[in-house]
Amino acid sequence: MANAALGLIETKGIVAAVVATDAALKAADVKFVKQDKVGSGFVAVTLSGDVASVQAAVDAGANAAGQVGEVVSVHVIPRPQEGVASV
Repeated sequence: MANAALGLIETKGIVAAVVATDAALKAADVKFVKQDKVGSGFVAVTLSGDVASVQAAVDAGANAAGQVGEVVSVHVIPRPQEGVASV
């Protein structure tokens, strides 16, 4: 994962998470890593790719999710330490 970034989009509800993931994957050259059902209706989506692509994808995903539901949190981690993705 050298020179890669992780992007996280957390939403309230699965529909907003699916919409966010769809928009993010269409907006930039990123890969879907995983989806976590955090609890109490919260869903977190993790994406990876180069820093600029992940930033563009997360922005697009959060914007799309905000139109159909609630975006709780959005964050991009540029060049994370190895092992962070497994957390």
